[in-house]
Amino acid sequence: MAKRPSAGDLIHRVAFDVRVAGNPDSPIDYGNTVMDWVEQFTCRAAFIHLRGGETVLAGRLEGRHSQIIQVRASPETRAVTTDWRVRDLDNGEWFGGQWAGPIYHVKDVTPHEEDRAFLDILVQTGVRG
Repeated sequence: MAKRPSAGDLIHRVAFDVRVAGNPDSPIDYGNTVMDWVEQFTCRAAFIHLRGGETVLAGRLEGRHSQIIQVRASPETRAVTTDWRVRDLDNGEWFGGQWAGPIYHVKDVTPHEEDRAFLDILVQTGVRG
């Protein structure tokens, strides 16, 4: 049986980003739409590292690391979909105009099975997004 989450487990700070189209009418990009990651919100989270399963082990061989990020359910976190990404704010910083730290791409969002006050967000590093 899974451990029931609590607010005390949420010890990490994370930021949620979504891709937003730039100005397609700008003469600089000649009609091409430029997509940039834009931070939507930050919150507290708990990281649960996955070990075991065949898919997890196969992903590690390909340089991907899967884990679950638990966050409190809120209107902001319920809006997260698989085209978002998560940045670990505790282990990174902006360097030369780019984020130098862990970036996790969202693969699935599900309500926590024990307590619907939390969401389980399956994320993966080592993938392009």
